[in-house]
Amino acid sequence: MATATTTDQLCRNYINGEWVESKSAKIVERRNPANTDEVVARIALSTREEMKQAIVAAKVAFPAWREMPAPNRGKILFKATHIMQAQKEELARLLTREEGKALKDALGEVQRAINILEFAAGEARRLNGETLTSELPKNFSYTIRQPLGVVGAITPWNFPVAIPIWKIAPALVCGNTVVLKPAELTPLCAIRIAEIFEQAGLPPGVFNVVLGMGEEVGDELVQNPHVQGLTFTGSTAVGSKIYAAGAERMKKVQCEMGGKNPVVVLADADLQLAMESVLAGAFASTGQRCTATSRVVIEESVADKFIGMLVERAKKFVVGDGLDAGTDMGPSVDEDQFNTVLKYLEIGAQEGKLMCGGARLTGPKYDQGWFISPTVFDRVAWDSKMAQEEIFGPVLSIIRVKDFDEALQVANSVRYGLSSAIYSSDPAKIFEFVDKIESGMTHVNSPTVGGEAHVPFGGTKQSSIGPHEVGHAAIEFYTETKIVYIDYTGRKRESSLY
Repeated sequence: MATATTTDQLCRNYINGEWVESKSAKIVERRNPANTDEVVARIALSTREEMKQAIVAAKVAFPAWREMPAPNRGKILFKATHIMQAQKEELARLLTREEGKALKDALGEVQRAINILEFAAGEARRLNGETLTSELPKNFSYTIRQPLGVVGAITPWNFPVAIPIWKIAPALVCGNTVVLKPAELTPLCAIRIAEIFEQAGLPPGVFNVVLGMGEEVGDELVQNPHVQGLTFTGSTAVGSKIYAAGAERMKKVQCEMGGKNPVVVLADADLQLAMESVLAGAFASTGQRCTATSRVVIEESVADKFIGMLVERAKKFVVGDGLDAGTDMGPSVDEDQFNTVLKYLEIGAQEGKLMCGGARLTGPKYDQGWFISPTVFDRVAWDSKMAQEEIFGPVLSIIRVKDFDEALQVANSVRYGLSSAIYSSDPAKIFEFVDKIESGMTHVNSPTVGGEAHVPFGGTKQSSIGPHEVGHAAIEFYTETKIVYIDYTGRKRESSLY
């Protein structure tokens, strides 16, 4: 099978099992964020009409896909799992060239996608309902799960393999058809995902990819009456609009959005363990993930020692092209994100004490990319911009507190509630933190980042709305529950109360 694109060709949409070149005259280039001289893709910003065509293809394909027995759908996903495993290294290198993260992080992302795909395939034999005892004699009731129909998926650039997979795989195994609108910064990863499903034998129209801007093709997914479900990952500002528009049209919607994740370090913590975890949570993947550690809330009595350890280690963090051996952290994804981080570095210089980093990296190794050094600010106020706003870059704010009670209050002081962590050896404080922290996920003596294929993913407050993703929770979103009543007496009965 011919590949859909190369770096010197125009990326094409995947609609109804065919690679289709967009008729749009709006062409943009995607450049390697580590070397902006290198064009990795050319993308046509598709039209609303082209998105409509993809939605129609998904709608037409839905009845046959729904009728296919779920275990047979699972077999196709298992085949896709094996293909992705065989292409793991190649896909990770493509991801790094397109998005910028270090190859070791890209490999970790692809492996997570493989794990999720494998889990979802197995769910094909676990699409179970339940049997329910009736209050009437000779009556039987039970529930079954049925697919929504056409599902629209809008995905971000920071995890361009894992996040599409954790939306697509459970949607497909439940019997839905899918139209994916990936981030325009990472088209090649979306195209490779489509190629993998095509190679696995997914029928035409069951999965479609349309490249373009959210304002046009993404909006069509939200507006189109044939789309029954919407799943979105991105900013809180965009997600809130999608949720409102979807609700107005009675669509089933889930949105995973921003984070401002705290790590609470108490005086009795293993400081070495906490430091290594904070380092990875703040700077791996260039801090460009919703679960990144962006705040350390630490008891004053151990703050100086912890910060000294952290800064010493951060200065040794290797920044460079993600494809170079030994690189710990790559560049910002593009110029816009780079400039956003620079703006916050200026704010941080006013709101905190710069301990390391704080500037663009320069020199032959860095001049052609969007590189920023790992940055730590100390003595940041809990209510400052640095402590309240999502930065999405390798910038860490240290907030000093007097005790556990203040630490918990500060940790909960933001509008987000995605992930959190506490480092302590005191069971009473650990369990109180777990009980009272306002986040959808929390970690004890482990980083704010990470997750597993069978474990739900999602937040609270302005980080998430709608059902959680991943694991069995995903099945809840991608299906409707139908309740069945069977009266096997064959006799007329009085009407029930309801």
